[in-house]
Amino acid sequence: MSLTKEAQKKLEYSGYRFVGQHGHAAAKICHWTKQSILDKGVCYKEKFYGVKSHRCLQMSPAVPYCQQECEFCWRDLSYTKTEWKGEYDDPKTIIDEAIKAQNNLLCGFFGNDKANREKLEESKTPTNAAISLAGEPTLYPEIDELIAEFNRRNFTTFLVSNGQYVEKLKNLETEPYQLYLSLDAPSKKIYDDVCNPQIKEGWMNLNESLETLASFNSRTCIRTTCVKGKNMENPEEYGNLIKKADPTFVEIKAYMCVGSSRERLTLDNMPSFDEVKEFARKIGEHCGKEIVNESEISRVVLLQ
Repeated sequence: MSLTKEAQKKLEYSGYRFVGQHGHAAAKICHWTKQSILDKGVCYKEKFYGVKSHRCLQMSPAVPYCQQECEFCWRDLSYTKTEWKGEYDDPKTIIDEAIKAQNNLLCGFFGNDKANREKLEESKTPTNAAISLAGEPTLYPEIDELIAEFNRRNFTTFLVSNGQYVEKLKNLETEPYQLYLSLDAPSKKIYDDVCNPQIKEGWMNLNESLETLASFNSRTCIRTTCVKGKNMENPEEYGNLIKKADPTFVEIKAYMCVGSSRERLTLDNMPSFDEVKEFARKIGEHCGKEIVNESEISRVVLLQ
């Protein structure tokens, strides 16, 4: 068991559903999946990349594992471990049970008159996996096979990584549809303060992963979470780091004051959409990219 019963209960109370036997993998309905079924809007991923919000499976194979304890993370960080210990569930089991859990969580919508029937039916068979719910997915020992299994089921996969497990990234045999790398600091000092690495080589690992990103054949994306008063400075340095990675896309997104991050940060750390947009414009100037799309409700802009 990767999590204590108490920690698992707490996460289940907030909407997580654990799958498999070993307590490390989970699914959770995304806010935008629900909104889409009710025809009340869609996730920015649908706007930017065409991913259907009502057919998106938000999951993680590594909920309790991460090498960083980022200030802005909405998770409870008290149970985070940096290395995998013990047994684990196989990819097929995780995917089968995650889809089942998602269907169980959505079944209440069938009694809702406001739900879009067509979308509801389609939601039973998700087509995109957002492997980003919590934890660092590359720490799951069979991440390669997990992506491959999703591919066999004709899913697109969006894998979000903190870039700390460089060897795993370098040796991924099966590339995701889109690989995200989190870049949340322009310098080592800010990285250490904001991302709070639990291993010594954090900044070095991140830089090595940025260099590795350019070798991927899949679509790649750098995502920066902007925390006002913490990491919204030195756009030139961000630009230099992004140039090194040569990503297909760059997402500049506001920190949202939700979940456990409220114990570490305040509403004052949440930049406005205009502040995010202006910061993104400056970063774009230094890495040769420009704003091509935006979602004001999610406070995120896309550079390309």
